[in-house]
Amino acid sequence: MLKISLGKIRETFRLVLKQTPFNFSFENIGYVPRWLVFWFDIQIAAIVLLLIGLVTNDFSFAFLNKQFLHGFIIALVVVALSFTSLKTYVGLIRHSSYIDAVKLFFASFFSAVLLSIINFLSLKINETQIYESIFLIVFSLALFVSLFLFRALVKQVYAMFLAKNQTGYEKVFILGVSQNSISLAVAIENEFPKKFKIIGFLARDTKISNKRIFGLPVLVLKKKAHVLIRAYNGAGLIVLENDLKNDLNVKYVEDCIEHNLKIYRAPSISEFDLNEGVNKSIQNIQIEDLLERKPIEISNNKILGLIENKTIFVTGGAGSIGSEIVHQLGKYNPKKLVVIDQAETPLHSLTLKIEKEYSKLDFTPIICDIRNKESLNHIFNTYTPDIIYHCAAYKHVPMMEKNPSEAVSVNIMGTKILTDLAAQYNAERFIMISTDKAVNPSNVMGASKRVAEMYVQSFYNSLNQTTSRTKYITTRFGNVLGSNGSVVPLFKKQIEQGGPVTITHPDIIRYFMTIPEACQLVMEASSMGSGGEIFIFDMGKAVKIIDLARKMIRLAGFVPEKDIKIKAIGLRPGEKLYEELLNDKSITLATYHEKIMIVKENNDNYDYVKKEVDDIIKAAEDFQSTKIVKKIKNLVPEYKSLNSFYEKLDV
Repeated sequence: MLKISLGKIRETFRLVLKQTPFNFSFENIGYVPRWLVFWFDIQIAAIVLLLIGLVTNDFSFAFLNKQFLHGFIIALVVVALSFTSLKTYVGLIRHSSYIDAVKLFFASFFSAVLLSIINFLSLKINETQIYESIFLIVFSLALFVSLFLFRALVKQVYAMFLAKNQTGYEKVFILGVSQNSISLAVAIENEFPKKFKIIGFLARDTKISNKRIFGLPVLVLKKKAHVLIRAYNGAGLIVLENDLKNDLNVKYVEDCIEHNLKIYRAPSISEFDLNEGVNKSIQNIQIEDLLERKPIEISNNKILGLIENKTIFVTGGAGSIGSEIVHQLGKYNPKKLVVIDQAETPLHSLTLKIEKEYSKLDFTPIICDIRNKESLNHIFNTYTPDIIYHCAAYKHVPMMEKNPSEAVSVNIMGTKILTDLAAQYNAERFIMISTDKAVNPSNVMGASKRVAEMYVQSFYNSLNQTTSRTKYITTRFGNVLGSNGSVVPLFKKQIEQGGPVTITHPDIIRYFMTIPEACQLVMEASSMGSGGEIFIFDMGKAVKIIDLARKMIRLAGFVPEKDIKIKAIGLRPGEKLYEELLNDKSITLATYHEKIMIVKENNDNYDYVKKEVDDIIKAAEDFQSTKIVKKIKNLVPEYKSLNSFYEKLDV
């Protein structure tokens, strides 16, 4: 006799079901058709009518007669009309909200009103009532409650099954109890599959101590944030982006980072990408979010007046600073935007982004080296720029220390060519992007940028201000977080590789800005300049590079010196411990913008500067490195080399 175990039968049945198209899973449930929701609602109305009839007749079925059937059909027709007019069946049951509850209430109320009118007409015509008044009142209330409970039950069951089948979400707190914070919590709870499980709110207001929101505790930050989170077995903290502008909130975040808790930043609900969903809109916090600076406010109208309907050139437009300036210029409706860069692939990538983001913008990418005077002259002659943003430069200190001829040819000669062409083609403004390394320079790169500044200023001062239209403006700022070659991408790469994270010196400090911040201030300064100025920006607080490295390691979920080592490798050629935005002889003047100041430098004699610049360029063409640096030092006496082969020239 053939023996088959019950276990084998069950296993075979399970495999068959798994291979059928009817395999059931709550995650795979599609949206229920509207007609089916409508049918369910009518069934609920029918059940409510029968139950009320049963209750009002002392649970006797004597009410089931022709008169009740007549009223029953009329009531269902009226309810169906109310549902149809208010479209109560349109919403998805699993995502029912208070708006759906309001619709159900009005549908129930209007049904009672219509039935009351029918009842009144029946009384007038036939001198008989179809319904008792108390019946209509009870019916409308019972109908609303039943429809609401049906949706709440479906929603809860759906959520329970999804939650039961899901694992791997992170338990987190939300910082703050603002309306945005509460809305964020609701959005996260309604998102499936879940990435986060909200276990409470952290707040500073002692008045809301021991309160609960949606059943979640509100904890007052009397203790360290990490202590409260750990006490509830939390893994991290979600912070709204706007709340990161508050210094105290940043301290809470840094406390959590110090204790290896995960930190996430979320935009306000209005800024969520609905196509991406809530989970993807919440990102790991970045080092740029912890700069502890107030948001920069710029005069959009003034910038619009400068840019709108103008032909704009951006040199080095595919670089980190240049590409951000290009993106910001696109908002102000330029007549034409010409981007010049010698790097083909980055320029192609930028072109694709701009064409997608600003489809109506007249955008022209041009591959050209700013050292090529003939090509630049052709471009200027073809497009005749109104405004030029000169971002193209060689900027890496160690590389330029080894290649001074290249630093001169790009940073000095390229700037000279563009400066001359701007006046020749009667451009309205020429804005040069400089660097804090041009102040008391200690390396070839910084010195070459200082020479470029001197040429631009002296050239402007030599112009006949009554006949010349072109205004020359220089902007000078420090390190930019996330720019090509900056420490942030370097540290990220080193952390991903398991370390060590390399710093040049434990005491080295730098001033930092984000790329958007720097570019916003460049745009603002370019609109306020009247010609010949050097604008410097308030860079905020100085940051120790070793502290930056530690924060980035912790943000990546590691412990500094334990999981990832930090190694000091010594100052690079030409590198300072401390950067400056002013030299000892400079005077600063305030502007209407609190973060922008004007530096009053000595007005150099153009004929002298031009002669020296020409000599420096000639030495660069002959690749005479020592002669190049010596001539730059003659023109820029404050240039003193540090940790460099060229220190011997300062003796």
